[in-house]
Amino acid sequence: MLITIYLIAITAEAMSGALAAGRRNMDIFGVAVIAFVTALGGGTIRDMVLGHFPIGWTQHPDYIYLVISAGLLTTVLARYMHHLKMVFLVLDALGLIAFSLIGCEVALGMGYPTVVVIMAGMITGIFGGVLRDVLCNQVPVVFRHELYASVSLAVCILYLVLRKFGVPTEANTLISFAAGLTLRLLAIWRGWKLPTFSYQKRWE
Repeated sequence: MLITIYLIAITAEAMSGALAAGRRNMDIFGVAVIAFVTALGGGTIRDMVLGHFPIGWTQHPDYIYLVISAGLLTTVLARYMHHLKMVFLVLDALGLIAFSLIGCEVALGMGYPTVVVIMAGMITGIFGGVLRDVLCNQVPVVFRHELYASVSLAVCILYLVLRKFGVPTEANTLISFAAGLTLRLLAIWRGWKLPTFSYQKRWE
Protein backbone atom coordinates (compact mmCIF):
# COMPACT_ATOMS: atom_id res chain seq x y z
CA MET A 1 0.00 0.00 0.00
CA LEU A 2 2.71 2.47 1.00
CA ILE A 3 4.63 1.95 -2.24
CA THR A 4 1.58 2.79 -4.37
CA ILE A 5 0.86 5.87 -2.28
CA TYR A 6 4.55 6.77 -2.43
CA LEU A 7 4.52 6.79 -6.23
CA ILE A 8 1.36 8.92 -6.30
CA ALA A 9 2.87 11.23 -3.71
CA ILE A 10 6.20 11.84 -5.45
CA THR A 11 4.29 12.59 -8.65
CA ALA A 12 2.09 15.14 -6.86
CA GLU A 13 5.10 16.64 -5.05
CA ALA A 14 7.00 16.96 -8.34
CA MET A 15 4.06 18.84 -9.82
CA SER A 16 3.83 21.16 -6.82
CA GLY A 17 7.56 21.83 -7.17
CA ALA A 18 7.13 22.65 -10.84
CA LEU A 19 4.35 25.12 -10.01
CA ALA A 20 6.59 26.78 -7.41
CA ALA A 21 9.35 27.07 -10.02
CA GLY A 22 6.86 28.61 -12.44
CA ARG A 23 5.93 31.26 -9.89
CA ARG A 24 9.62 32.21 -9.85
CA ASN A 25 9.81 32.30 -13.67
CA MET A 26 12.41 29.53 -13.89
CA ASP A 27 13.44 27.91 -17.16
CA ILE A 28 12.70 24.29 -18.03
CA PHE A 29 15.90 23.04 -16.40
CA GLY A 30 15.01 24.89 -13.21
CA VAL A 31 11.53 23.35 -13.28
CA ALA A 32 13.00 19.85 -13.59
CA VAL A 33 15.46 20.42 -10.74
CA ILE A 34 12.84 21.84 -8.37
CA ALA A 35 10.42 19.02 -9.25
CA PHE A 36 13.12 16.43 -8.51
CA VAL A 37 14.20 18.05 -5.23
CA THR A 38 10.64 18.45 -3.99
CA ALA A 39 9.70 14.85 -4.71
CA LEU A 40 12.88 13.03 -3.66
CA GLY A 41 14.81 15.51 -1.54
CA GLY A 42 13.42 14.40 1.82
CA GLY A 43 14.37 10.78 1.30
CA THR A 44 17.79 11.79 0.00
CA ILE A 45 18.60 13.89 3.06
CA ARG A 46 17.33 11.11 5.34
CA ASP A 47 19.59 8.54 3.69
CA MET A 48 22.60 10.86 3.89
CA VAL A 49 21.98 11.66 7.55
CA LEU A 50 21.45 8.02 8.52
CA GLY A 51 24.24 6.67 6.36
CA HIS A 52 21.71 4.59 4.44
CA PHE A 53 23.47 3.82 1.17
CA PRO A 54 22.95 3.52 -1.68
CA ILE A 55 20.43 6.38 -1.68
CA GLY A 56 16.95 5.12 -2.61
CA TRP A 57 16.36 6.75 -5.98
CA THR A 58 19.77 5.68 -7.31
CA GLN A 59 18.45 2.11 -7.20
CA HIS A 60 15.16 3.06 -8.84
CA PRO A 61 15.92 5.24 -11.89
CA ASP A 62 12.26 5.00 -12.90
CA TYR A 63 11.53 7.36 -9.98
CA ILE A 64 13.73 9.97 -11.66
CA TYR A 65 11.90 9.63 -14.97
CA LEU A 66 8.56 9.81 -13.16
CA VAL A 67 9.17 12.98 -11.18
CA ILE A 68 10.93 14.89 -13.95
CA SER A 69 8.23 13.92 -16.45
CA ALA A 70 5.54 15.01 -13.97
CA GLY A 71 7.33 18.32 -13.48
CA LEU A 72 7.64 19.02 -17.18
CA LEU A 73 4.06 17.93 -17.85
CA THR A 74 2.96 20.50 -15.29
CA THR A 75 4.31 23.30 -17.48
CA VAL A 76 1.77 22.25 -20.10
CA LEU A 77 -1.14 21.72 -17.70
CA ALA A 78 -0.45 24.63 -15.34
CA ARG A 79 -3.37 26.74 -16.58
CA TYR A 80 -5.79 24.06 -15.40
CA MET A 81 -4.15 23.33 -12.05
CA HIS A 82 -6.25 25.77 -10.02
CA HIS A 83 -9.24 23.50 -10.60
CA LEU A 84 -7.37 20.67 -8.87
CA LYS A 85 -6.28 22.50 -5.71
CA MET A 86 -8.24 20.25 -3.35
CA VAL A 87 -6.99 17.13 -5.10
CA PHE A 88 -3.40 18.31 -4.66
CA LEU A 89 -3.97 19.03 -0.97
CA VAL A 90 -5.28 15.50 -0.42
CA LEU A 91 -2.43 13.94 -2.42
CA ASP A 92 0.07 16.05 -0.51
CA ALA A 93 -1.44 14.84 2.77
CA LEU A 94 -1.18 11.24 1.57
CA GLY A 95 2.44 11.85 0.66
CA LEU A 96 3.29 13.47 4.00
CA ILE A 97 2.00 10.47 5.93
CA ALA A 98 3.51 7.87 3.59
CA PHE A 99 6.92 9.57 3.57
CA SER A 100 6.90 9.85 7.37
CA LEU A 101 6.11 6.16 7.87
CA ILE A 102 8.67 5.07 5.28
CA GLY A 103 11.30 7.22 7.01
CA CYS A 104 10.51 5.57 10.34
CA GLU A 105 10.81 2.11 8.81
CA VAL A 106 14.21 2.89 7.28
CA ALA A 107 15.61 4.14 10.60
CA LEU A 108 14.08 1.23 12.53
CA GLY A 109 15.64 -1.21 10.10
CA MET A 110 19.04 0.31 10.84
CA GLY A 111 18.58 -0.02 14.60
CA TYR A 112 18.51 3.68 15.48
CA PRO A 113 17.06 4.89 18.82
CA THR A 114 13.51 6.26 19.07
CA VAL A 115 14.30 9.96 18.78
CA VAL A 116 16.37 9.37 15.63
CA VAL A 117 13.57 7.26 14.13
CA ILE A 118 11.14 10.14 14.70
CA MET A 119 13.54 12.65 13.15
CA ALA A 120 14.10 10.35 10.17
CA GLY A 121 10.35 10.13 9.60
CA MET A 122 9.95 13.90 9.80
CA ILE A 123 12.92 14.59 7.53
CA THR A 124 11.46 12.25 4.92
CA GLY A 125 8.03 13.82 5.28
CA ILE A 126 8.77 17.53 5.16
CA PHE A 127 12.23 18.26 3.81
CA GLY A 128 11.35 18.00 0.12
CA GLY A 129 9.01 20.96 0.61
CA VAL A 130 11.57 22.80 2.72
CA LEU A 131 14.22 22.45 -0.01
CA ARG A 132 11.71 23.56 -2.65
CA ASP A 133 10.87 26.73 -0.78
CA VAL A 134 14.47 27.55 0.10
CA LEU A 135 15.53 27.19 -3.54
CA CYS A 136 12.56 29.36 -4.52
CA ASN A 137 13.69 31.98 -1.98
CA GLN A 138 10.75 31.88 0.40
CA VAL A 139 10.07 30.89 4.00
CA PRO A 140 9.13 27.18 3.94
CA VAL A 141 5.37 26.73 3.78
CA VAL A 142 5.55 23.79 6.20
CA PHE A 143 6.43 26.20 8.99
CA ARG A 144 3.72 28.77 8.26
CA HIS A 145 0.44 27.16 7.19
CA GLU A 146 -1.92 24.64 8.78
CA LEU A 147 -0.51 21.83 10.92
CA TYR A 148 1.99 20.04 8.69
CA ALA A 149 5.34 19.22 10.28
CA SER A 150 3.50 18.56 13.55
CA VAL A 151 1.28 16.03 11.74
CA SER A 152 4.40 14.19 10.62
CA LEU A 153 5.65 14.24 14.22
CA ALA A 154 2.33 12.90 15.54
CA VAL A 155 2.25 10.09 12.96
CA CYS A 156 5.79 8.99 13.79
CA ILE A 157 5.07 8.95 17.52
CA LEU A 158 1.79 7.07 17.08
CA TYR A 159 3.48 4.48 14.84
CA LEU A 160 6.21 3.85 17.42
CA VAL A 161 3.77 3.71 20.35
CA LEU A 162 1.59 1.14 18.58
CA ARG A 163 4.70 -0.82 17.66
CA LYS A 164 5.78 -0.78 21.32
CA PHE A 165 2.43 -2.29 22.27
CA GLY A 166 2.90 -5.10 19.78
CA VAL A 167 0.41 -4.03 17.12
CA PRO A 168 1.20 -5.95 13.90
CA THR A 169 3.05 -3.88 11.31
CA GLU A 170 0.28 -3.90 8.69
CA ALA A 171 -2.41 -2.90 11.19
CA ASN A 172 -0.08 -0.31 12.71
CA THR A 173 0.60 1.22 9.30
CA LEU A 174 -3.10 1.36 8.49
CA ILE A 175 -4.07 2.92 11.84
CA SER A 176 -1.22 5.46 11.78
CA PHE A 177 -1.94 6.35 8.18
CA ALA A 178 -5.66 6.87 8.79
CA ALA A 179 -5.06 8.93 11.93
CA GLY A 180 -2.44 11.14 10.27
CA LEU A 181 -4.53 11.72 7.17
CA THR A 182 -7.57 12.60 9.28
CA LEU A 183 -5.56 15.06 11.36
CA ARG A 184 -4.03 16.74 8.30
CA LEU A 185 -7.35 17.07 6.46
CA LEU A 186 -9.04 18.42 9.58
CA ALA A 187 -6.22 20.95 9.93
CA ILE A 188 -6.82 22.11 6.35
CA TRP A 189 -10.58 22.24 6.80
CA ARG A 190 -10.54 23.98 10.19
CA GLY A 191 -7.43 26.07 9.58
CA TRP A 192 -5.66 24.71 12.65
CA LYS A 193 -2.22 26.22 13.23
CA LEU A 194 0.40 26.24 15.93
CA PRO A 195 0.93 29.54 17.79
CA THR A 196 3.18 31.87 15.82
CA PHE A 197 6.13 33.87 17.10
CA SER A 198 6.59 37.38 15.78
CA TYR A 199 9.44 39.63 16.85
CA GLN A 200 9.79 42.93 15.05
CA LYS A 201 12.02 44.97 17.38
CA ARG A 202 15.41 45.68 15.88
CA TRP A 203 18.62 45.35 17.86
CA GLU A 204 20.09 48.73 18.74
